[in-house]
Amino acid sequence: MNTPPPTDPTHTYARWGHPHTHLLGQGMEGTVHHLGPGPLGTDLIAKAWHTKTPTDLRPLQAFYEELAAQHLPFDTPRILHIRHHHTTTITIEPHLPGTALDTHLAQGTLTHTQAQDTLTQVLNALSHTHAGEATRALPVLDEEDPLWKGHTTFPHALAALVQRRTHRFTPSLTTALPDLPHLLQALLERLTRLPERPTRIVHGDLCPPNVLATPQGAPTAVLDWGFVTTAADHPFDAATAAGFYDMYGPRARSFDDALLDRWVGERGPERDRALLYRAAYALAGANAYSPDGRDGHFDWCVRLLRRPDVRGVLGS
Repeated sequence: MNTPPPTDPTHTYARWGHPHTHLLGQGMEGTVHHLGPGPLGTDLIAKAWHTKTPTDLRPLQAFYEELAAQHLPFDTPRILHIRHHHTTTITIEPHLPGTALDTHLAQGTLTHTQAQDTLTQVLNALSHTHAGEATRALPVLDEEDPLWKGHTTFPHALAALVQRRTHRFTPSLTTALPDLPHLLQALLERLTRLPERPTRIVHGDLCPPNVLATPQGAPTAVLDWGFVTTAADHPFDAATAAGFYDMYGPRARSFDDALLDRWVGERGPERDRALLYRAAYALAGANAYSPDGRDGHFDWCVRLLRRPDVRGVLGS
């Protein structure tokens, strides 16, 4: 995790009328504090972003408004205000209700079957969304330009992303995947041959920490949009979420296979499409957290790209 902002923002929050804040969490993007009730009674949080500027956050703010207009059966973030603390950008947002699925699992409140049912409800709801201009305007990973810039279909936009990222991180990827040129070519050919489909809003990072629920498993909120959030073919979310459910645990592969079976079928074109999207994520996202590939996420992506079922879809 990145270090928190160099100066403590809680004194600023007190000046803004929130003297009794407490830390909710620190992550790669920023530090989140609970502020308490706002002027209109809304329960608020403040997120102090490590590197984002107001210019960076306005597309995300517009996307949140487009997302809210989908009338999903759970809450999603909104940026109410963009403010400053010294050189740090701070967003004021509603506090989303519920407890993260990974917390429910750790506490034994929900079983894996119940947590997977919750994720299924979220995926089903997202499959009925409409991706508009604000969704298409989002960049993904650490890129500056929107994923869709210069493209009219998701498969071609995704193929271009894979090509850019693979070129950028060739040294570390080639060390781990000696047949990288052949692998990349096979993936690009298959992506660009995919037929166009209606685009939905895909979260891109659906995993137990990012889905909040009641103790009965009803989804209450989905958070942490923006990592790979875009307008895309809906199975992209199902393909990645199945792998993200338990990336590093001893039952990771069995969960992965079972969720893919449930969401895209045990075999056939939808399963192949999902594995193709997973391979695209693995190549494009392998170096998301480490340019030189020295982290667990990179290793997870490389192992995925070595899997026989993935290689079979790629014809390699």
